[in-house]
Amino acid sequence: MPDGNPHKPDKRLAAVCGLFCPSCRIFLATHEDPKRLKQIAEYFNIRYQDARCEGCRTEERFPYCETCKMARCAIEKGIDFCGECQEYPCEDLKKFQSALPHRIELWKNQQRIREIGYEEWFAEMIAHYSCPKCKALNSAYDLTCRKCGNDPSCAYVSLHREQIISHLPKR
Repeated sequence: MPDGNPHKPDKRLAAVCGLFCPSCRIFLATHEDPKRLKQIAEYFNIRYQDARCEGCRTEERFPYCETCKMARCAIEKGIDFCGECQEYPCEDLKKFQSALPHRIELWKNQQRIREIGYEEWFAEMIAHYSCPKCKALNSAYDLTCRKCGNDPSCAYVSLHREQIISHLPKR
């Protein structure tokens, strides 16, 4: 973790697209669950060490994130977040947003970042992905809290449960 505290606003943990790194299952596995990270590495057929991710704006990113079109574009345009761009939302971002349930709120996130700044948005995201019972951070795919088993794990899951379930592999 860049400074050891996922609750402290850190732009390295706020993706240009509006994703919130501390709620990513790969980020969480990197920092708290080596067994889960091993499973992720096996699923993607990559080495355990290559599966580690410290956040979207760090040097140690998950291989998929290494090729992020939005991050490269933001650097080229000299902007911090996609919502600052004249072309927002571009076709690449629309395609990215619609592909997976953990991306459902990208438009809302971009709007909040513009309205209140990424530091306040970061604090909102901590609350949005924290268990209402034990305050543990959860990913969009943790239907129940990773720490205490509370159902739902967080406000995000409460709001988007059906879309998340429809994406999960059938057991």
